[in-house]
Amino acid sequence: QVQLVESGGGEVQAGESLRLSCAASGLTFTNYVMTWFRQAPGKERELTAAISWSGFTRYADSVKGRFTISRDNVKNTVSLQMNRLRPEDTAVYFCAARAGNTLWVSSWDFRGQGTQVTVSS
Repeated sequence: QVQLVESGGGEVQAGESLRLSCAASGLTFTNYVMTWFRQAPGKERELTAAISWSGFTRYADSVKGRFTISRDNVKNTVSLQMNRLRPEDTAVYFCAARAGNTLWVSSWDFRGQGTQVTVSS
């Protein structure tokens, strides 16, 4: 059974940082592109960051330069370092896994339950 479990969400002030982590189990981790999505109330789901098994990354324009995605293929974890947070970053953040090599696809094979990030001004 595949499980993706996020942690690290919370409430911060604008300009502060948070680090999200996602622990994956039940899958061959290196077969999957790992991604972070976010969804804010009343807004469409947004693909935020993606990382291939070998470490290639891509980011949404809205977070480029502020967020960094990384993965540990030994520990089967993926992280999202979020710096200089803004109120508009407030959302539920989901970790997701998609088989294959295509980096920027807004879909998944498996997804975690999500963790809330709230940024106050």
